[in-house]
Amino acid sequence: MSVHLFGIRHHGPGCARSLAQALSALAPDCILIEGPPEADALAQYAGHADLVPPVALLLYAPADPQRAAFYPFAAYSPEWQALRYASEHGVDVRFCDLPQAQRFALRAAREEAGANENPDERPDELQADPLRWLARAAGYGDTETWWDHLVEQRSDSLGLFAAIAEMMTALRNEAGPPADELEAKREAWMRTTIRQAVKEGRERIAVVCGAWHVPALATLPSAKSDADMLRGLAKEKVAATWVPWTHGRLTFASGYGAGVTAPGWYHHLWHHRERASLHWLTEVATLLRRHDLDASSAHVIEAARLADTLAALRDRPRPGLDELM
Repeated sequence: MSVHLFGIRHHGPGCARSLAQALSALAPDCILIEGPPEADALAQYAGHADLVPPVALLLYAPADPQRAAFYPFAAYSPEWQALRYASEHGVDVRFCDLPQAQRFALRAAREEAGANENPDERPDELQADPLRWLARAAGYGDTETWWDHLVEQRSDSLGLFAAIAEMMTALRNEAGPPADELEAKREAWMRTTIRQAVKEGRERIAVVCGAWHVPALATLPSAKSDADMLRGLAKEKVAATWVPWTHGRLTFASGYGAGVTAPGWYHHLWHHRERASLHWLTEVATLLRRHDLDASSAHVIEAARLADTLAALRDRPRPGLDELM
């Protein structure tokens, strides 16, 4: 029996490509994915020809449909690739995050107690944006660009997850235990789900989760300690379904907490890999011409050359979005 942890960035094309390779090499007999267990019965539809990403899982309280949560997937989302792998290979797949039934109840309790919370109590900088420290150390001005070049644009894939696990372990050792009670409960539920899969006799268990959670799942404390943390959680009745989604709703700017800066760029990275910058510039030129603005093939060629040169000056293997903008 072996448990393999794959720490990913939600909606990261490099992570998705690496995960697809890792799953093919591992051939797991059980895949656990960070997500709401109420949607387990819907996972099988990820292999249906008519379910084309971007799509989202919608979970809502039937008694009050305004109480809802969305879990989006793009073609380049690692979780989507895990769902597709499970569908194509007949592998048992389950979601392993804290059920939405409990999360709705916890949210309601927090909202009710909101007036009693201290607005000055905020997580420190390391808790709020842990990767920012590593980005600064590497000479980058922002986390997004650093992660993009380090992970999402890399071509050597199979060593990625060990490096991510080591990086996150160092960060979490520095940050200390979760300041957020919800995060601690979520990770307790994930560990409980892993134990259940082990108890069932699964031989090769693949766990696909946000990179930050990997250290918390690498070693399993006593089942009793996790059970104590989860005991007595209130819950609400929840329904789940698939709904259409858009790339625009995958952005940070849309208010999506796990969003990315440029979903369209990641779409090009996923489909065109090393030639992503050329395809991106070609699409930009097409859009400019559609608005009667001058954008010739020569403009595209010169812009591509300039982006390649700028990437070389910055000691980067290929242009990223910041070289193209």
